[in-house]
Amino acid sequence: MTERVLITDRATKIIDQLREKHGELMFHQSGGCCDGSSPMCFPKGELMLNETDVKLGTIHGCNFYMSKDQFEYWKHTQLTVDITTGRGSSFSLEIPLGLRFVIKSRLFTDEEREHLEPVEYASEEA
Repeated sequence: MTERVLITDRATKIIDQLREKHGELMFHQSGGCCDGSSPMCFPKGELMLNETDVKLGTIHGCNFYMSKDQFEYWKHTQLTVDITTGRGSSFSLEIPLGLRFVIKSRLFTDEEREHLEPVEYASEEA
């Protein structure tokens, strides 16, 4: 299976720090509010999901979601979550560390598209 969302080693270290302090975590790809289109990290369950949210996969033990409308634009790309220095203007948990998560993307190859990991709608999760 071709994964839709990946994570860098640098970003996993920050998730480990955040998990120590906040417990289980989740990600939601922002649709342009606050800090542009940044992935935002929350304590698991803090952001209310609904039938318009799509689960793209799991990164370092954290579910990764985005809105269905935004997924229509991004469904042809593989996303990689990374970390960079600088304070974003979102509510994401890493902001007080002087860091922020960012997305790097690339188009899937034809072969990868044939083997894409399926997505789930948040309303389908048990």
